[in-house]
Amino acid sequence: MKDIVITGKHLRRELFVLLGCFAAACLINLGAIIAYGRPAKELVTMIGYVVFVTLGLYLLLWLVRLAVAGICALVTALRKGKRPA
Repeated sequence: MKDIVITGKHLRRELFVLLGCFAAACLINLGAIIAYGRPAKELVTMIGYVVFVTLGLYLLLWLVRLAVAGICALVTALRKGKRPA
């Protein structure tokens, strides 16, 4: 069985993507707090929901990236005249 090696470059990129999703979730939370006139302490008390939204955004972004990679592989295979597996 072949070993899978994950490089440091890929780990850093995924960490930055996850941090970006966390920042987006925090901004969504902040916008909701401002829009509904809630107290600022909800920035801390709603951290569980923020983490849940972060994971949801990361999963959604992962699915989009997977679809784009699949489409690119399909287009590349069709250009080379090979039938995709």
